[in-house]
Amino acid sequence: MNLISRDRVIAGVEKLRFFPLTVSGGEGAWLIETGGRRLLDLSSTWTACGLGNGHPAVAAALARVAASPSGGGALSAIHDEAVSLAEDLLALVPGAGERRVYLGHAGSDANDVAIRAARHFTGKPVVVAFEGGYHGGIGQAMAASGVHVAGGSVEASPSVRFVPYPKSDSAAALEALTHALAPGDVACVLVEPILSDGGLIVPPDGFLAEVASKCAAADVLLIADEVKVGLGRTGQMHAYSHDQITPDLVSFGKALGAGLPISALVGPADVLDEPGASALLTTAGNPYCSAVARAVLATIEAEGLVDRAAAMGGRLMGGLRDVLDVEVRGRGLMIGVDLGDPRLAAKAVYRAWELGAVVYYVGGGVLEVTPPLIISEAEVDQAIALLAGAITTADQISDDVVAEFTGW
Repeated sequence: MNLISRDRVIAGVEKLRFFPLTVSGGEGAWLIETGGRRLLDLSSTWTACGLGNGHPAVAAALARVAASPSGGGALSAIHDEAVSLAEDLLALVPGAGERRVYLGHAGSDANDVAIRAARHFTGKPVVVAFEGGYHGGIGQAMAASGVHVAGGSVEASPSVRFVPYPKSDSAAALEALTHALAPGDVACVLVEPILSDGGLIVPPDGFLAEVASKCAAADVLLIADEVKVGLGRTGQMHAYSHDQITPDLVSFGKALGAGLPISALVGPADVLDEPGASALLTTAGNPYCSAVARAVLATIEAEGLVDRAAAMGGRLMGGLRDVLDVEVRGRGLMIGVDLGDPRLAAKAVYRAWELGAVVYYVGGGVLEVTPPLIISEAEVDQAIALLAGAITTADQISDDVVAEFTGW
């Protein structure tokens, strides 16, 4: 029985399939399909594998810890890997005063903890989030995810107010935010510096600064969700830095673990210290994931991957704009190719897989192009050719072929 047939044992609630991709390995910016075909990885597993596949620093960190692991987590025992990771993150994330770091397993739990902590600290019940946003697949983070609410995966909550995310003009979104904050019952505003799953929308310059200003005036905590767009991907270490703001809390995930499950939340001590023992995960802060996360942060700096993302992103966006008659937008290596039609996007990503590339689409028919930060110039040029070929020949894929793949 082949791997695709065996896949039926995996629960459907956690599947998001776009084409019949089966993977046996990976190397750098490439995935190796079952059977040996090499595919250019233009997703990085939704940015989780930001260092590419099989980076030596990740392998070395895992091997070092595996030789003598200090238990399975940081719940009831102190070990150096978790504490050092927290110290690294505090040094990396700007902020004032006494601060703390929560360590978890995924961006979902980091954002869930951020919301619960904000509500407890402020004594206020309401969260303001943005339409089309994604902050997680569990708990309060799921309820604050516009894509889940709009898609019917979770019921709308009276304690979450959604406002529009701006694409070209901030005025309407900022007016809606002002209205949402007016009752005085808001604990926090949760925002992605680039709206990812809602269509890879880059907000106008100054939007986040205005949001931060309104939050400060209303005494509301601002939470920046950097899970998908942070750690160098946009050509700056933090995506929110493009607007030169300092959020109250910042969440990380995906790329922090280079494919391993880890997340982090950085924020004020008085927000994240109470109530004690209220966000317990037995294996959170385990030495394996903590060591890998430390290696990821060190590698981003040592290999100059922030500047590399800016340079390679400019080359990739410029090349795509030269050959495609559609909108190409983004920052660094967080790029959206807007086809304007979800069905066309489904066919285009399927065709890309046929031609030798892995890329997925997000809300509204936008190809989300997020290759590893280590991608080379030659591989960027290959990506341009593969994407152009896939989009221009997408009509070769029939509706019946893509019908079995649900996508979004």
